[in-house]
Amino acid sequence: MKFVTNTRSCSLGLLASVGMGPAAQRNLVLTGFMGTGKTTVGRILAERLGYDFVDTDAVIESRAGPIHEIFARDGEAGFREMERAVARELAGRAGLVIATGGRMMLDPECAACLEPGADVICLTADPETIIERVGDTGPRPLLDVPDPPARVRELLAQRAEGYGRFAAVDTGGRGPREVADAVLARLGL
Repeated sequence: MKFVTNTRSCSLGLLASVGMGPAAQRNLVLTGFMGTGKTTVGRILAERLGYDFVDTDAVIESRAGPIHEIFARDGEAGFREMERAVARELAGRAGLVIATGGRMMLDPECAACLEPGADVICLTADPETIIERVGDTGPRPLLDVPDPPARVRELLAQRAEGYGRFAAVDTGGRGPREVADAVLARLGL
């Protein structure tokens, strides 16, 4: 099973300018709540860096079906174990931009697999922006509730400490390319 979308056709000029050769490539992991732009921004960053792109949710869906069906069939615990399996598979690989599921890097096992070889950036947005971006919450099992905005606020509060351990980039009021610029600036690139 192929895990990545190949974006290596871009030049490695940016990496060379900061002294990084292929052997020295650290991964870039994007974490944060759903709707903060991890996948969209991750693709842009992979292209700019000449890295491969991996969306962990897409890997899981390619193996086990849509996430809302996984939750219905295997429960959240089953889905979280699938995330751990993907994290173990990606550990030790280099030259990747990895867009994680919203809770993946808050799981100690996933973080232990991915953090040692990566810079981790948490993309953030306010609850209203998240709800606007997510749109139909039906396919989002954690938001399939009577009051999705209240649930977003509740989950953000629960995850605030975990997300707070990572360098953050606010995506509110910015387009994907602006966010990618901000991530690169945050990394000193």
